[in-house]
Amino acid sequence: MTANRPAIALVLGLLAAFAVVIPLVWVINTQDWGILMMFVAPFAVYGLIRLGRRLAEWAGVGPPPPSY
Repeated sequence: MTANRPAIALVLGLLAAFAVVIPLVWVINTQDWGILMMFVAPFAVYGLIRLGRRLAEWAGVGPPPPSY
């Protein structure tokens, strides 16, 4: 199971990114009120970055912890 974790994390991350970005872009592009979603976009990207880091930790392929 641990050998498959990086692949599973990659697939889950890509699915989450498509599930968040595609509807967000569609609303911004097609709706009159979609420009208000521009204020939501940075938070969505931040959430995707956090999700990616957690998936990398779960898969065991993340960057090493900082040593002070």
